[in-house]
Amino acid sequence: MSDVTIEVRGLELIGYHGALEEEQKAGQRFVFDVTLVAHDAGVRTDQLADTVDYTAVVARIREVSDGRRFNLIEALAAAVADDLVQHFPVSRVRVRVRKPEVQLELPVDYTAATVQRVRR
Repeated sequence: MSDVTIEVRGLELIGYHGALEEEQKAGQRFVFDVTLVAHDAGVRTDQLADTVDYTAVVARIREVSDGRRFNLIEALAAAVADDLVQHFPVSRVRVRVRKPEVQLELPVDYTAATVQRVRR
């Protein structure tokens, strides 16, 4: 048996998340980087039914992000990670949520929060 890493990088969604009221009203871009680890995941069969379908992963991420408002990107990343572990046959998940249009006193490329979950 071998571990397979499946990645979704740079998934951009508009979300109405943030600690400030104007962030929740206007919305902004959030960028998701997701890594899922599964056992064998279609390696031997070459069949989509035997792996983690990243189209379904993207749909789950969108559903979590669109489903409620989060004050913190940490909470958003945790909710996505928990959902992915619950809905897919994976042993580990890592979710990073980046906020590229963050307004701080000094210029930055983005802020981010990363959450990891392990199936128990």
